Amino acid sequence: MPWTADDVPDLHGHTYVVTGASSGLGEATTIALATRGAHVVLATRSATKTAEVMDRIHHRTPAASMENLPLDLADLTSVAAAAATLLDRHGRIDAIVANAGIMAPPLTRTRDGFELQFGVNHLGHAAFVAGVLPAVLEAQGPVVVVSSGAHRIGGIDLADLNWERTTYRRWPAYGRSKLANLLYTAELQRRLEASGHTAIAVAAHPGYANTALQTTGPTMGGGLRSRATGVLSGLGNRVIAQPASRGVLPQLYATVAPDVPGGSYWGPDGPGQMRGFPTEVDRSSAARDPGLAAALWTATEELTGVSHGLAMP
Repeated sequence: MPWTADDVPDLHGHTYVVTGASSGLGEATTIALATRGAHVVLATRSATKTAEVMDRIHHRTPAASMENLPLDLADLTSVAAAAATLLDRHGRIDAIVANAGIMAPPLTRTRDGFELQFGVNHLGHAAFVAGVLPAVLEAQGPVVVVSSGAHRIGGIDLADLNWERTTYRRWPAYGRSKLANLLYTAELQRRLEASGHTAIAVAAHPGYANTALQTTGPTMGGGLRSRATGVLSGLGNRVIAQPASRGVLPQLYATVAPDVPGGSYWGPDGPGQMRGFPTEVDRSSAARDPGLAAALWTATEELTGVSHGLAMP
């Protein structure tokens, strides 16, 4: 039988953190966890949108337990503050779902000068995970990083990770950030094992899911091209994409299913991994390169100034 949200076990007494929980897959993840009794920390940038999500969930499940944690992954000062606040509130976190992301905007820089997609999708999440890792280790829970099939179009240029000398191309930049997600997950898993921890790192991707991801980034900056991209993306969402409630299943499975192997990667089981039910999926040869993963790990800690405190494999 296919695994669905109905298979999520009772989660009373468990605490989960979901980044980007104010819409799309993050909201769907929060719904699935909170309606099964978990306490969910919605780590988000917009307090207004987050309050609306919480209101919708409370309307459906009045006893749902949730809180908002202000987090702007494009600002390392905000990331550090969020991590400190979370550790102060919770000494034990059963899982972090690094879900937030942005896709294919025009060249934009974070507050710290990183290319926006690499900065938010990878660097911000890595710094946040590093900051709250003690609470995850206490619960021996998973770190779940949401990647994408688009990792296959990405490449890692260690000499120019933030497109400062190379001509920026929005889709290869998105692919780079998603490849970085997979490399980071693999190296985190190796370092957790080397440090003697039983917590695991797992990756997942939703296939093609109907969320605001496809329209928000491509339409940033305005202009005819951006508007046309937004129209085409919206049409694809309506005609081809599966709903967020289905696209969320791989990351939900990676978060709560028993016996998920550390370092594994989960996606839809349908043709092209575009839609379907959770299954373990393959990844590109670049995403399996341990030397590249180790080098990116070092660069990540140097760029963010945040150490995970884990032993080298």
